[in-house]
Amino acid sequence: MQWHLVLGFVAAVTPLTLIPGTSFTLVTQQVIAGSRSDGLRASLGSACGLLVHATFAAIGLSALVMSSAQALTVVKILGGIYLIWLGVTTWRSAGRGVEPMARRRWRLPWAQLGGFGQGLWSNVLNPKAASVYLTLVPQFLTSSHPIAPQIAALSVAHVAVVLVWLLSWTFVVAAARTAIDTPRFRHGMSRLAGAVLVALGVRTATAG
Repeated sequence: MQWHLVLGFVAAVTPLTLIPGTSFTLVTQQVIAGSRSDGLRASLGSACGLLVHATFAAIGLSALVMSSAQALTVVKILGGIYLIWLGVTTWRSAGRGVEPMARRRWRLPWAQLGGFGQGLWSNVLNPKAASVYLTLVPQFLTSSHPIAPQIAALSVAHVAVVLVWLLSWTFVVAAARTAIDTPRFRHGMSRLAGAVLVALGVRTATAG
């Protein structure tokens, strides 16, 4: 795996990770309703959920490339088009605002599980997490090398980014015991993520 591709993936996935979503909400809820330890367990569960998506992506994309090296190019182009669309909609949604944290529904379908189990299933069943491995990851793969080890390296980097963010947020919420999530924060992160997605999609569409 070429390290500049890993670093490029980290740069692309970081703003997406910072956008408040299911894992962010779950960790915040766990800390506020329980303790810092509950938040830590939810963070670890969320990270493990990503590994499930990575495993399925490694199996599927590896089989695809084995059947046709050109197939990866097709997947990357289609993924690039999707990323442009997703980036534009993400950018536009930032202007409409997001429902305040205090008004969100806290109880999830798997709320009866412990913090780790809730974090795990919140990502396993999260289509946004799956889309990272179906559209973003292929942009950083090369058909000249085995696919599975490349996805493994990218997934490790992804897990590291998610853990740093969620664990840091856990300690912040535990110290403050209040949601620091603000409309300005969500707006800025959504704008940044939208711009990154569009840039990645354009890069793919114009690549020679």
